[in-house]
Amino acid sequence: MSLGQELAPHLPFLRRYARALAGEQQAGDAYVKSTLETIVEAPQQFPRDMGVKLGLYRTFQAIWASTSEDGAQDNKEPSSDLREHVTRKRLVAIPSEARQALLLTAMEGFSHADTALLMERDETEISGLVDEALAEIDKQISTRVLIIEDEPIIAMDIETIVEDMGHDVTGIAVTRDEAVALAEKDEPGLILADIQLADNSSGIDAVADILGSTNVPVVFITAFPERLLTGEKLEPAFLITKPFQRDTVRAAISQALFFHQV
Repeated sequence: MSLGQELAPHLPFLRRYARALAGEQQAGDAYVKSTLETIVEAPQQFPRDMGVKLGLYRTFQAIWASTSEDGAQDNKEPSSDLREHVTRKRLVAIPSEARQALLLTAMEGFSHADTALLMERDETEISGLVDEALAEIDKQISTRVLIIEDEPIIAMDIETIVEDMGHDVTGIAVTRDEAVALAEKDEPGLILADIQLADNSSGIDAVADILGSTNVPVVFITAFPERLLTGEKLEPAFLITKPFQRDTVRAAISQALFFHQV
């Protein structure tokens, strides 16, 4: 099996991490593209000794860490896509190492030991960074959250997490029409949306309808994340995979609000 074939299953999830880290699809996907270009240019330098997935994320982390605000990546000219997006205003507020550590552990499921390897830190430092990120979440300004989810138990779990974070829930919608009606009645500051809804309507369509009249951050929830992480079309920046862990939801909400406030 070629290196490209070994990397392929991990690319959708690297896109998820990159988008959450950069705050948008285009910038995140540009970093992933630059990562792949780096691997293609020097495959012999790919760190196979740590495994394909870790090696892929380690290559990405090196590019992320070495890219400055003006697009300079060490002494190497970055790709045109990366050069274009790294200079955007929102990337001036690049998330701290604490947020990187939280996303790698809570969203991507890496152990503290693996995260330490990826970030070139020791495990004790990673634990401290994660604690720092969680403390930042507790300090975030509260907002009003609309939940679009047709499975009652999951909706209740999300509602509990959201309220425990200090946010208010404006309502829970199970269909596209309900979601639009609730948003019109009480404008949310954040939307958490499932993809497939009760009447076979789409959470994506519901969000598109709502965003036609307001601008709020959105976190999508799906059991099939690969379908929205292709890099081939307009796709979400923030995505949670079902089944999810509490810290995964917290990390995604925090990151979405972080960039909306930039």
